Amino acid sequence: MTTLYITHPACRLHEMGSWHPESPQRLDAISDQLLASGIMPHLDTRDDVPRVTREAALRVHTAAYLDELAGRIPREGYASIDPDTMVNPHSLEAAERAAGAVVAAVDAVMTGDAENAFCAVRPPGHHACPDKAMGFCLLGNVAIAARHAIAQYGLTRVAIIDFDVHHGNGTEAALAGDPHVLMCSFYQHPFFPFREIEHPADNMDNTPFAAYTDGAAVRQLVAQDWVPRLDAFKPELILISAGFDAHREDDLGQMKLVESDYAWMTEQIVAVAARHAQGRVVSCLEGGYNLSALGRSVTAHLRALAGL
Repeated sequence: MTTLYITHPACRLHEMGSWHPESPQRLDAISDQLLASGIMPHLDTRDDVPRVTREAALRVHTAAYLDELAGRIPREGYASIDPDTMVNPHSLEAAERAAGAVVAAVDAVMTGDAENAFCAVRPPGHHACPDKAMGFCLLGNVAIAARHAIAQYGLTRVAIIDFDVHHGNGTEAALAGDPHVLMCSFYQHPFFPFREIEHPADNMDNTPFAAYTDGAAVRQLVAQDWVPRLDAFKPELILISAGFDAHREDDLGQMKLVESDYAWMTEQIVAVAARHAQGRVVSCLEGGYNLSALGRSVTAHLRALAGL
């Protein structure tokens, strides 16, 4: 199978201060570990992707928000968007390239240029709501990609898997109630973003886990809940919000996953895609802030995607 690895130099230029965990060094940790592991030669690498179009972004975000975001980009230094999220002069391009990368990955798998893809991009996106930035996120990368797949290719069944330690509230806000989408997620709870999780829309399969939950419980969820529901849904494309901050070494969460758990989950997702979606999977980086654990976990994820 052909696995596409997409990134862009602009994604390294967005930064929020040397103290901030969502740093450019996250991408370095991933590329360094992929090179050290010997995986990189097996990937089809692309590092030049267009900015997301306004048309594509408007399928998820309001025009007022997009205009406000563009207007808050400083000429120098930083501007605060919320208590956790800041922008610098390069942040808008980074966000637009990140969302553009996931859209380009969807195009690649839908046209047969690749079977699956991983987008090593930042800022992350799954907390970005239709009308505001939140939690390090500026644009809803995966939500935009889902709506692009539906609009551009006429898909009627797009599945989203979110295994970040934090709930993807922005993706849910954008896509709740959309009959073309099924979103399956787990996350630590109670935890950021501290949103109400009861009574989700019918197309949202949310599973909260207590702090210190380990991989065995997650594997049971995937096998007994996600896989049967995905098989019943028969997705034509699977998108992954791939957060690796549920790793036991990551201080931004308190769950206890390890690399083999991410590899196993990815294998299950790839198998579902093989049954129903001609193998089409697009994965996009979300969280993961312990640099060593992040690099190792993405490597395990990509090994499973590429069948190595």
